[in-house]
Amino acid sequence: MSQGEKIDKSSINVDKGKNILIIVLVILVFLSGWRLLNDHREKSRKSEEIFLLSEENSHLNTRLDSMTREFEVRIKEIERLGGNIEALVKVKEQLIKERKLDKNRSANDIAKLNAQIDSYLTLLEEKDADIVSLKAQNIQLFSENKELKTTKSEIEEEVVKLNIKTGNLEKKVNLASRLMAENIIVAAVNSRGREREAEFRNRQLSRLKVSFNIADNKIAEAGLRDIFVQVLSPNEQVIFDIAKGSGTFELDGKEYFYTSKQDFVFNNTKQQLTYFYEKGSDYEKGIYFVKIFSEGSEIGRSTFEIK
Repeated sequence: MSQGEKIDKSSINVDKGKNILIIVLVILVFLSGWRLLNDHREKSRKSEEIFLLSEENSHLNTRLDSMTREFEVRIKEIERLGGNIEALVKVKEQLIKERKLDKNRSANDIAKLNAQIDSYLTLLEEKDADIVSLKAQNIQLFSENKELKTTKSEIEEEVVKLNIKTGNLEKKVNLASRLMAENIIVAAVNSRGREREAEFRNRQLSRLKVSFNIADNKIAEAGLRDIFVQVLSPNEQVIFDIAKGSGTFELDGKEYFYTSKQDFVFNNTKQQLTYFYEKGSDYEKGIYFVKIFSEGSEIGRSTFEIK
């Protein structure tokens, strides 16, 4: 082989090596570019996924806030109507707890929470139906309560009327059952036992005699009674002497003196009662009153005159 041929072959080999190197470089550049392109695409895909997750997470938080408000509205309304709010309160607390986490949730977490919120919509629909039912019940209860109040008011009015009638009847019965003294006779008895009625003088008056009988009364109960006699002077002072059997009795919450007292067993037989009182001194001239009392009431009166 000549020197020229050797040079040509060497040149050819060099060119082949260059070509191979260029090809290899081109391939490397292409592979590097493809890799860079893939890396860019992957980064873009991940960025897009992150952005989408952030958007979905933000939307989920908005749904959590909205659902919490919806539950608050139902809770207040049902509580006002007197219904059971225990289940609603638990769900509301769970929503608030989930909202406070505010974490970067995965797509799976977001999907689960959205499904859970969707299930709460059914619960809200059920509670809306409960609210309608509770309102109807409250309207009925209000109507029944109004009727009961009206009935109660009418009953109370009737009771008041009945009490008034009963009170009036009791008063009438008490008045009707009150003993009454009739045929009252006031006489002066002298030292020889002779009696003079209505008008007399001191010399004719050794003892004062008051007699009467108890009027017929079929309503009054039988039993022991106290009868008090007051003799009042012309200046309306009660004549009394403790040493001769006088004393005090109560009338309308006040204490009064009586001249003479006698008890007897009432049996509705028009019993006759007689009282004697010896003053021991002269009576002043004028008109005297005799009043008879029993069981806190005046049951008779009469007068006599000293000349």
